[in-house]
Parts: sequence; structure tokens; C-alpha cells
Amino acid sequence: MKGNNVSDTRRLVDKLWSYAGVLRDAGVGVLEYTEQLTYLLFLKMAHERANRPLKPEKIVPEEYSWQRLLDADGAVLEMEYTLILQGLGRQPGMLGTIFRKAQNRVQDPAILKRLIHDLINKETWSSGGDINGDAYESLLSKGASDKGSGAGQYFTPRSVISAMVDVVRPTVKDTVVDPACGTGGFLLGAHAYASHDAAHMNPEQRQHLKVSFVHGVEIVDGTARLAAMNLLLHGMGDAKGESLIEVKDALIDDPGKRWSVVLANPPFGTKSSITMVGADGREAREDREIERTDFVVTTSNKQLNFLQHIMTILDINGRAAVVLPDNVLFEGGTGETLRRRLLNDFNLHTILRLPTGVFYAQGVKANVLFFDKKPASETPWTTKTWVYDLRTNKHFTLKKNPLTRAHLDDFVQSAKPGQPLEERVESERFKSFTYDQLIARDKVNLDITWLRDESLEDLDNLPAPDVIAREIVEDLTAALGEFAAVADALEAKEMGEV
Repeated sequence: MKGNNVSDTRRLVDKLWSYAGVLRDAGVGVLEYTEQLTYLLFLKMAHERANRPLKPEKIVPEEYSWQRLLDADGAVLEMEYTLILQGLGRQPGMLGTIFRKAQNRVQDPAILKRLIHDLINKETWSSGGDINGDAYESLLSKGASDKGSGAGQYFTPRSVISAMVDVVRPTVKDTVVDPACGTGGFLLGAHAYASHDAAHMNPEQRQHLKVSFVHGVEIVDGTARLAAMNLLLHGMGDAKGESLIEVKDALIDDPGKRWSVVLANPPFGTKSSITMVGADGREAREDREIERTDFVVTTSNKQLNFLQHIMTILDINGRAAVVLPDNVLFEGGTGETLRRRLLNDFNLHTILRLPTGVFYAQGVKANVLFFDKKPASETPWTTKTWVYDLRTNKHFTLKKNPLTRAHLDDFVQSAKPGQPLEERVESERFKSFTYDQLIARDKVNLDITWLRDESLEDLDNLPAPDVIAREIVEDLTAALGEFAAVADALEAKEMGEV
């Protein structure tokens, strides 16, 4: 049966993707196409549920129904579709999240009709199984890999998500949040992991897993709707209820609520910005410092602000796994202050040094920080931090040699999820460092390496030219980022002196 699921998913993905090519020729990009699919899929699912023989459920008002699209043609179809999008965009809850500011990008009525009749209407989307949910998730993955779409910035490699979830081990007793959820990959991963024991759950636990187990925050409307649909297709949330995805800037304030698990990959780039529209109608981005009473430092560095936000929203004894770039581990000033707090008030028990070439954003050197929040204490909670180096002498690319879950098996096994940290064993790539050793490092630098880079020592065994070129670009990008940070600091100092 599983094999049939895989083949059905592949068939459906190929079918969905084939239409992306048709629409691209008509001037509709991959992201816009996926958005249009999201609108149509939701309407079709609502139609299926309203017409099922057992417990029919009316989700959308009759004037916005799928049947109206099936019955229309030509210019009338285009007008009907536009009216439906506008009407549903004014609805509350899940409807409002999915259709918020929705617009019809398919200007050719003939292509729109093909999408509705040939692609969407011939498939069943709300059967309760994961086949169509997996197809949608695979489509998002394909969109992320399309360089022209720009969707990669919202997509974390599923192999990395899987390993992070396996170490954190969320259960039905948890509440899980991702404050920068993108298309919802971490939320799906946590839900799938916690669902393994669904057969032994009581009705209340199953209901919690469906409607209150996960919560996501996403600042971009289009991405939020993709996430909401992604969850819905995987059996999470209620089509008529409140959205599990909140559309806002997570850094604006303390939401007041606390979660027992945080899984996140905050957006790349160090600056927190707001978009200002001037009197002439032109947009300008203004760097801003985030000032919050719950933050220990005030900075415009987006990564450091997300780290502080996660420190706030994590409940006592909660677990976090967060993807952060190298600069968070070594940057001085506010970065050092936060690292000291992380080691003292939290148990920073594990750092995974990720290899390059695994993210769609180029030139990114990142790590996964695993830490637990602890009650107030006079002594530091971190006694030992374990570092796993999956970067040195490892070369991955998005296409030819992608990072798979198997490449992360040794890390997960070494971390011994669910077992006492004392049972961990050091290896060539897995080393431990005591609190005293970490605090003694210059600026509490946690960017720790110990393996020799073979490519620097063996000139007869150099990496391929494209690998060398990519690493040079990555290093230059990182250096430029550090230079920009220093320049910003000097400029701020000069402004203060003036």
C-alpha cells in the first residue's frame, strides 16, 4: 500500500508540475501558480466535504462554492473566480488566512478552466489520507528548488527538519511553535512525529493534535496561505475554525503565550527592516532596532532578535532547536551578551555545524542550536555543550549531491535522543566542551572547530573547481556581512557622538 501511495503522489506531483510550465508560458510564476492551486484546492475540498454522504460539512457560503466555478465559462468564469477570492478574503479564521489579499493571476479563462476541470476536479483531496498532502508538500519543494521563484528562502531542507525533530522528540503532550514558519515544514515534521502513537491516544489527545498542537507565525501573506493549506491537507486544523497560522511580524511583541517546543529556521539576513512608503509612493526600507522589555539587548540584527524572541516564548523546561548562521556564534557585543545568557539561563546541550550547500540561499554557513529553558538559578544550567561537525571535509550541493536524512543518521544516533547526556560518547566529529571552557573562549565564541580541513593539506586531492569557487563566494559573502556589521556599528557610534 505504501508503494501505491508513493506512486500516486509522484503521479499527482508530475501532473501538478506540468501545469506550472503551461502557466509560466502565460506569465504566471511558480509561487503565483502554487497560490492559485491553493485557492482552488481549498474550494474543491470544501465541495467534497459538503457533498460527502456521511456528516456533510458546509465550509464556505453557497455564493463562493466550487460548483459556481464548474458551471461558469469564458469571461464569466474569470469574473466568478475573482468575486469568490474577494469574498472569502473577508472571512475570519482559516478562510481569511488562505484567501487574505487573494488575486486571480490566471488571466486566460481557457487555462483557468483547464486548471479547474482537468487538474483539480478529477482528483479527491479530502479523503483523510496523506497522499494529496504529500503531493502538495512535494510541489512546494519543487517550487523552492526553482531558482527563479524566490521560494527557497521559505523552505528548510526536509532532511534537516527530520533530524531536528528526532532529537527534540515532540509528543502529544507538547505545544509546538515556529515563529518564522515559512510553508510549515517544522510543524508538519513535529505533527508526524507525535502522531506515531495515535492509535493509543484518547479522543482529547487526538483533538489536541489536530487543532491546538502546532502554531505558526509568518509575516508574508502568500507564504502564510501556503502553510495553512499545507497543514490542512495533512489533517491539521479545522477548515471552518481558527487558523493555525498567524500572519504578522513575530518580532513586534511578546505574544504572552508560551510553548513547550520551538522549532525554527528564522529568515536569513541580519537586518530587521520595515518598509516605509513616502509621499511620492516610493518604498524605502529602514533598518530598525527592536526594543522589547523582555529582550536583554537592543539590536537591529534580525537573527539575534529571533533568538531573544525564542528565549521568551519557550516555556520553562521547554525544548528548542533553531537554525542560526555562524555570526550568532561569534559576533561580539550583543552577540556575546546573548551567548552568555544562553549558557547561564538555558541548557545549551548541542550544536550541529551544518555543511554548506544545503540551503537555497547561497553562501550560508549555519548551525542548529538545541537548548532547554530552565527555571531561575544561581548557577549556570549549561554544564557541557556537545558540538557535532558535519561541515569540515563535507561537500554537498542542492542538485548533484544533496544532503539526505541518511547523512544525518550518525548525528542523531550520537545525540542519543531521550537518554541522559552523560551517556553520549565522543567521536571524531562529536566533541564536548565544559561550561568553563566555553566561557574562557574569547567573546564566548561558540564557533568551534577541531578537524583538519583535508582540502587545505592535500593539494593532490582538492575538491572540484565548482566546490572551491562556491566556498570562495561563501567566504566572501560572510566576510562582507561581517564588514557591514562593523560599518553599521561604527556609524551608530558616530551618530551617538554627534
